[in-house]
Formats: sequence, structure tokens, C-alpha cells
Amino acid sequence: MDKKTPENNEKVAPPPAKQTKTESSTSGSSVPKGSVGGAILVNTKQRGNPLLKYIKSVPWEYAEVVPDYVMGADVCALFLSIRYHQLNPDYIHERLKLLGNAYRLRVLLVHVDTADPNHALKHLTRICLLADLTLMLAWSNEDAAKIIETYKIFEFKPPEMIMERSDMNPQQKLINALTSVRSVNKTDAMTLLRTFGTVADILKATPEALALCPGIGIQKAKRLHKVLHEPFLRVSTTSPQKLDQ
Repeated sequence: MDKKTPENNEKVAPPPAKQTKTESSTSGSSVPKGSVGGAILVNTKQRGNPLLKYIKSVPWEYAEVVPDYVMGADVCALFLSIRYHQLNPDYIHERLKLLGNAYRLRVLLVHVDTADPNHALKHLTRICLLADLTLMLAWSNEDAAKIIETYKIFEFKPPEMIMERSDMNPQQKLINALTSVRSVNKTDAMTLLRTFGTVADILKATPEALALCPGIGIQKAKRLHKVLHEPFLRVSTTSPQKLDQ
């Protein structure tokens, strides 16, 4: 009866909790996710890919992942060159089988390294539509690295950061429309608007009247007048009789 009990003496501290390691998991996939705000995860099979030396703006590291690149918790990319696709047309299908439905945003990054890629790109576009992939084209290893970096940099940016701004004032929209004509710069567009006041009056003006504006000149005026008065739809000049011959 001389044993001490917790009720009559000091409180007994609970034993420390055991430290256990937890592994990140993905729904429906065993593919490890990219660490939040961490480095780009690169598939070990990408060793030797020359684009890696151009990834300088964000850190990257090799990891056991199914995609070639993981740029965020739900963003990944498969890398493919046109030349390799032409030699191994079944390669991309095998990669997609391994990837399954993992990752919300899946990018097919294609390096255009052949002179005539049209047929291959048509085929890859169809694959992207069927497999829910975003097709991105790069004409150099540096371009490809920039695309991967951009996805990582904008991982936590709001969509408005990369969406076209819709709050442009009406005058700026008119200036943008006029500068879409070759050789017409922003200064020319502002001069035209100040001189004539409205686009309707610019449309009514003759090439000679347009050429009176400072910095326009007769050649630029003729080009602008021609563009402004071209029909929206081009009418075929081939007659039915010629087609029958």
C-alpha cells in the first residue's frame, strides 16, 4: 500500500508521440507531386537533354516521376521532338498510358526540329485533343526551357496575370487597330486620330488627304487607304467555266 499513485503525488507526463514519416499521395496515381513552391522535378530519363542547361530562373532536380517535368502540384509536361516522333510514333502513346489521368494541367512540349513538321503536328494536335493535353511548341532548346520555367514561375499567379487586359480605353483600341497596318506606328495612329477625329472620318479621307498628316507620306497613306477599304471576305476570281475545263 505504500506505492505512490498519480492521484496523491506528481502528475505523470504522457509518453512522447512517435515520429512517423508521411508520404505525399495523389488521387488515383502513385506519381509524386511537385513540392509546393519548390524545384521543378525532372525525370531521370531526361539526363543529357540540352534544354536543362537553359533552365536558370528556377531550381530543378532529378526525381522518380512519370512525366518528364513536374512544374507544380498539378502541372506536368511530356517532352517530345518532332524528329524522335517521326522515328518512334508509338512512343507518345506509351507515355500517356503510364501517365494515366494524373495531374490537372498536362502539357505536351514539342521541339520543332525538322524542316517540314506539318504532318507530325497535325497528328500530335489530334492526340492532345483526345488526351486532354495542352500543346506547346518550341523551336529551340532555349525556347523549351523558357516554357517550362514560365509554368513554374506562374504556378501561384492569378489567371489575370496572363490574360489579355479588357480594361483598355477606346482610344487605345483604335490605336492598336491602326497600328496593325504595316508601317503605321503608334505616333502615326495618334496623328490620324487628332487630325480626323474619328475612324469614320479616316475611312472617308482620300490617300492625298491622309498624306497631309505629319509623318504619314503618300506611300504609307496609300497602303493605309487600301487596307481600310479591302473587303472582309475575299471573292474567288476563278470562274465556274474555268473550273469545268
